[in-house]
Amino acid sequence: MAGAADSHGLTFRQDYFDDPAAWAALAALLKDTFGIDVSIQDHFGGPDPTSMPFGYFDADGVCAANFSAFSMPMIIDGRLVRAAGFQSGAVRPQWRGKGLYRDLMNRAFGWCDEQGFELGILLTDKPALYEPYGFRVLPQHRFLGSAPPVATKPAGRARALSLDKAADIALIRHALQGRTPVSPVFAVAAQVEMFLLNSAFDAGIRLSLMEDWEAVVAWTSEGTTFELLDIAGTSIPPLSAILSALDQHPDHVRVCFPPGKLGWQATPEPSPSDISLMVRGNDANPLSGPVMLSPMAEF
Repeated sequence: MAGAADSHGLTFRQDYFDDPAAWAALAALLKDTFGIDVSIQDHFGGPDPTSMPFGYFDADGVCAANFSAFSMPMIIDGRLVRAAGFQSGAVRPQWRGKGLYRDLMNRAFGWCDEQGFELGILLTDKPALYEPYGFRVLPQHRFLGSAPPVATKPAGRARALSLDKAADIALIRHALQGRTPVSPVFAVAAQVEMFLLNSAFDAGIRLSLMEDWEAVVAWTSEGTTFELLDIAGTSIPPLSAILSALDQHPDHVRVCFPPGKLGWQATPEPSPSDISLMVRGNDANPLSGPVMLSPMAEF
């Protein structure tokens, strides 16, 4: 959807991902601003179909500014919450200070309110920028503990998955679309594109299929510490079965989501990060315990 040119000589556009040139222009804006290449989504099937971009373009088709909303249903304290995530917020240097970003935020937040989203969620290193719009910081906690004993019942071996293989990408997408949330306290209920993007952006993330559980496990390992990032599948394996299937024998485990389904005791500790998780709406207040948004869902 295209809009009329504004007083700065730019044209407002909304819902423009069906235009390949405009999608490429947004990818260029984000690469120039943040050094990330979201065009890799074309390899995974294209941009998120739930995404609603709001942008300004110049006469040559350059994306001068953008702010996008997308659907990210959440489970919060046992209830399915219709949540919207906000991402891809950027303005080219020559267009800053003209109120474009504020205008696009107001359009995106207003659109989400009209669509009936119950919760807004974003990640930022500038939380003060979003507080006037009703966002507040939600502290995040990782969960640490000693590794559990290896599962006594054989868990079956896991096999590595590769984003270079179309069959593996299809398998991962299927697992994400039919996933059971990793936690009833705070977890993504449905979102595919962020999981794939984060897997592609971080070469240290490993994806493994536990066939006996029909579950894709996202994990890393450093020294004697195993880090569990996310699980996408019809059921959630216990931590002991995960370690057994992956042939991992760590001393310590760090889990990046509330671990109540893992059959394992852990201690929450504040997550060290310059990025704040912010929420807008009543559904995340109060929460029954410490939470963390899986790094695989970050945006």
